[in-house]
Amino acid sequence: MRIPLVDLAAQQAEVHEEVRAGLDEVFATAAFVGGPAVGRFEAAYADAVGARHCVGVANGTDALELALRAVGVGPGAEVVLPVNTFVATAEAVSRIGAVPVLVDVDPAYLLVDPAAVRAAVGPRTAAVVPVHLFGQVAPVEELAKIAADGGVPLVEDAAQAQGARRHGRPAGALGLAAGTSFYPGKNLGAAGDAGAVTTDDAQVAHRVRALAGHGSTQKYRHDVVGMNSRLDTVQAVVLEAKLRRLAGWNERRRAAAARYDALLQDLPGVQPPRTDPANDDVWHLYVVQVADRDRVLAALHAAGVGAGVHYPVPLHLTGAYRHLRLGRGAFPVAEAAADRILSLPMHPHLTAAEQEEVVEVLGRAVA
Repeated sequence: MRIPLVDLAAQQAEVHEEVRAGLDEVFATAAFVGGPAVGRFEAAYADAVGARHCVGVANGTDALELALRAVGVGPGAEVVLPVNTFVATAEAVSRIGAVPVLVDVDPAYLLVDPAAVRAAVGPRTAAVVPVHLFGQVAPVEELAKIAADGGVPLVEDAAQAQGARRHGRPAGALGLAAGTSFYPGKNLGAAGDAGAVTTDDAQVAHRVRALAGHGSTQKYRHDVVGMNSRLDTVQAVVLEAKLRRLAGWNERRRAAAARYDALLQDLPGVQPPRTDPANDDVWHLYVVQVADRDRVLAALHAAGVGAGVHYPVPLHLTGAYRHLRLGRGAFPVAEAAADRILSLPMHPHLTAAEQEEVVEVLGRAVA
């Protein structure tokens, strides 16, 4: 694509020298697992999020599973989460042997609907998982009260909201724990898979670290059945360099979003995204809504514009969760949005000229 959805090469070029120096250090010291870069990044990311603890892990799905296990979610328990999310949010629940309880989203922002969450919390509920979707923070103040009333923890899925805030408070430090992903396309992306759990609770952090290290915090002593999910030192080097630029990159995303807003203001047939006034959005994705979305998407691709769809199939309609027996019509807001949503190119290195071309092609496609 001439105008990519995400430009990872431009990001890498900006951090190349720092990453190369860090990698030289890793290979010179042979500190391939748990090297100094891991500890430095964990401390820096905890500070950036405003959490007391950060535990680096292998990927974002593991991060969610480990966070849920560490707060006490076990087999047979129910976990409430939005139906409009990437499958990993539900997978993390299923891998524990717990049951994902899906709820709809609000029509304005496509974030989880607190009223639906309240209706879904019951005697078997073990956690509530808000997803901070597209770069916006879910309405955690309402959700935290619902979770507290139900006597269960709030565990954030913060994979799309690195640097986002709600009422001035950062995503990743708004619940008992949070799982995040550093998949390359995220606002803070590694050069492969990586993730982290953040928390203010020392015991939760200790349990996550133990579970991620084969159920052990002392060599050859395994108190619980864990897994092998450690943040790779090479990825920590990349993340450390990119974290220094995250705030600036997020500001560039905000400027690009404002530019899209202005360009789309008088374009009929395109519904721009809305931002909750309580949120400081980091625009992981810029998601518009259009009729006949698949035809529009094909036209964009034919013109070299790398648009995408996040996400075309709500979780209850995927084959993986057919067993929940929730057919079409169960979640009308998410289902209607899934047929209309379209992600336009969005990244820190997007130029004004590229955005003007994107909107020009989009205007022809929806005409």
